[in-house]
Amino acid sequence: MTTLAGKQVLVVGGTHGIGRAVAEAALAAGAVVTVAGRSGSALPGATQIAVDLAAPAQFAGLLAGLPVFDHVVFTAGARIGSPKFADADLAEWRLGFEVKFFGTIALLQALLPRLAVDASILLTSGVLSRKASVGGITKATLNAATEALGRNLAKELAPRRVNVVSPGVTATDIWGSGAARDDKLAGIAGNLPAGQVVQPADLAQLYLLALTQPAMTGSVLDLEAGALL
Repeated sequence: MTTLAGKQVLVVGGTHGIGRAVAEAALAAGAVVTVAGRSGSALPGATQIAVDLAAPAQFAGLLAGLPVFDHVVFTAGARIGSPKFADADLAEWRLGFEVKFFGTIALLQALLPRLAVDASILLTSGVLSRKASVGGITKATLNAATEALGRNLAKELAPRRVNVVSPGVTATDIWGSGAARDDKLAGIAGNLPAGQVVQPADLAQLYLLALTQPAMTGSVLDLEAGALL
């Protein structure tokens, strides 16, 4: 395995949730971290830039002056619901793809000249890509497309490495706050083989593994507390 010490790491979506946990773990591992996002509190020790994946025309200007990156992590996405197919709002469905899928593609295209020749790229999908459910179709199709993107980029961008992390239910602020959040997550945990949901700090270690394992590319890495069983 390689080390992140002194490496330039960009975390898109790194101002909150899973991305923030990844950025914190990379900082702790000695990386020079830049976080990008639309909102969120500053992360001490990291450089922060404002990026909206739904506005690709801004990318060229935003990237000017940034360093060459050794690793790029994408965790950003639009918050979309979980409707049944008959009730799915196509505008919301399109927004999900516009931000997490097409926005990632556009930003990655803009970043290619700023990636080291041996850089790694890490995308984020989700357990619904391979777990069929009533109400999961919008997120399932988006996550499955992300996994297909990662595998194809691993071929096309080699020797740069491309991998995908697929989390299960993770205890982030997307679930709200307070007792209602805790009760909701406890109910989900009770139906999982591991008896718990995924913790952001634990998930971040899987991201760091993908960044530092030089023989890993084209992989989809699961951390989902047994939800796929």
